[in-house]
Amino acid sequence: MKKADVFEFYRRLAEGDPAPETELKWTNPYTLLVAVALSAQATDVGVNKATRRLFEAVDTPARMLELGEAGLKEHIKTIGLFNTKAKNVIAAAHILVDRFDGKVPEDREALESLPGVGRKTANVVLNVAFGHETIAVDTHIFRVSNRTGLAPGKDVRVVEHKLEKVTPQPFRAGAHHWLILHGRYICKARKPECWRCPVADLCRYRPKTPPPGAVA
Repeated sequence: MKKADVFEFYRRLAEGDPAPETELKWTNPYTLLVAVALSAQATDVGVNKATRRLFEAVDTPARMLELGEAGLKEHIKTIGLFNTKAKNVIAAAHILVDRFDGKVPEDREALESLPGVGRKTANVVLNVAFGHETIAVDTHIFRVSNRTGLAPGKDVRVVEHKLEKVTPQPFRAGAHHWLILHGRYICKARKPECWRCPVADLCRYRPKTPPPGAVA
């Protein structure tokens, strides 16, 4: 995609959603960290439903340890892989209390040292909680980047690197949200809704999906 087209691509997404935000519910960097860790292979809607009452009572690593692994499981048992996730959240809480004075570190390496926290989770926390210009490449962003030609790549690290390289200011801080929301609601996996896509003319995907009921 040409440089001018990339700028226009983001400009249109920003025009439709000037202040994009994560759909996960959170109250501070710690609850965001937990929510993102729980969202792996789960929907944001499902995570929000499970954490609504959890975050009313637990908003620090110390309180998470007071709740305990069994108590945490009761809150998140509707989320996929909840046993493993509960173990990781409790282990991470111990580390945050012991090594980081109960605070979520504003550092990628430190975040990735926590159980259950990979590069994608670290990027989300750095972007959403601390305002870093990071892009967490999930399945939606990977699909949009490859399908449109914005930043094609064979794996998530390649796509992340390309997105960081081609994404211009003033769109770098919000790029993660615009791309994930575009992939979630318009550029869908099985049948992209090209007829209502604001960047359809800039996208290399062919053939464009027609509106429902129209002749392809």
